[in-house]
Amino acid sequence: MRSTIIDTGPEEHLDGPLPEAVRQHVVEAAADLIGSMPAAEVPVPLRVFARFEPRKRARLAASQIAAHLESDAGFRDRVAGPLRTTHPELVEAVVASAVPPAADPVQVAAIAYLLRPSGWTARVATARAELERSASAAEEAAAERQIAALRAEIATARSARAEELDKMRGELRDARAEIAALRHKLHDARKQARAARENADAASAEAARERAATTAATAAMDKELRKLRGRLSQAEAAAESTRRAAREGRNVDDVRLRMLLDVLVDAAQGVRRELALPSTIARPADAVGAIEPDKGPHRALPGRALSDDDPALLERLLTLPQVHMIVDGYNVTKTGYGDLPLADQRSRLLAGLGGLAAQTRAEVTCVFDGAELDAPVAIAAPRGVRVLFSHPGQTADELIGRLVRAEPEGRAIVVVSSDREVADAARRARARPAPSTLLLRRLGRS
Repeated sequence: MRSTIIDTGPEEHLDGPLPEAVRQHVVEAAADLIGSMPAAEVPVPLRVFARFEPRKRARLAASQIAAHLESDAGFRDRVAGPLRTTHPELVEAVVASAVPPAADPVQVAAIAYLLRPSGWTARVATARAELERSASAAEEAAAERQIAALRAEIATARSARAEELDKMRGELRDARAEIAALRHKLHDARKQARAARENADAASAEAARERAATTAATAAMDKELRKLRGRLSQAEAAAESTRRAAREGRNVDDVRLRMLLDVLVDAAQGVRRELALPSTIARPADAVGAIEPDKGPHRALPGRALSDDDPALLERLLTLPQVHMIVDGYNVTKTGYGDLPLADQRSRLLAGLGGLAAQTRAEVTCVFDGAELDAPVAIAAPRGVRVLFSHPGQTADELIGRLVRAEPEGRAIVVVSSDREVADAARRARARPAPSTLLLRRLGRS
């Protein structure tokens, strides 16, 4: 059927928006038409949606299609074309204002909106009123169904409530009877409890009297026991002090005497062969209290130094018989390689001292400051080198002074440190100080 634009006479306008059902109907018809139109004939604002699937086109481009239908009469007429083919009688009836009473009001309003014959706004208004009437009737029917369901629920609830009330009344009667029985039992129990409480009070008073007598006797016995324990502790402490004093005095004297004898023996080899004295089994430095490192497996390591700027001085001191070299460890390491971590400083110094002790057979003691240690340091001291850490609260300088004072007079002692106070203290104790640089130079040649 040929599409023609109907002359509507004076332009008519809706006094409100299209009913949603009518709007959806015309938008879907336009969306179907856009998919079948040549691309050049599709209105420019709608071309971007032409490649979409019809339902997606109607959903995403609904606003654009509705606006174009309202403004473009030619586009509206083209959208009405398929309706002329599918519903020719209805289209003719709408144009002739002779709509059948049984016709779908939504379809009639859609055709009237697209073709816009004279009085088309009345058709749309009629469809809006019909749709609102249908929606209202549907809501009323739904409300009536809901009211009926609520009435049924109320009746059921009332029946259940009546049954529950009967049940609760029966339970209440049973509970009252049980409460009465329990009251009788409670009265009897209170009488029994009162008698038991009186008996317990009497027994408690008797027990209190016995406990007081026992407490007095126990206090007297504890007092006597404390006196006896105090006397025993004093006796044990006195005995232990006596034993310790005797043992320490004997050990220190023996060690000092043995050391002096070793010095004399090394100075006079012939006397040593004639006397055939045994080698020392302990040295005075072993008796000085300090924190020793955890013992690891023995391996060759370094050991020792003395004072003054003459490079030959340390060599001569190390050749003395039974010489004891005491090294201020961190003073030497921070002078020679202070950029290394403390653990690496200790390892490097002890490695050099171990080689020096093996070459010179001198006694070497290396002292480190242990004031900030949380636990003993695990160090594998090289053979011939004694490694000591000072106690917390004690400096390495103080430990060096104790080591020097522990040696007998007459033994050659070398204290290696660039610290002026340590050197002065060593001189006052008749030991020979040596700067750290001499030991570092000697270790560098090893």
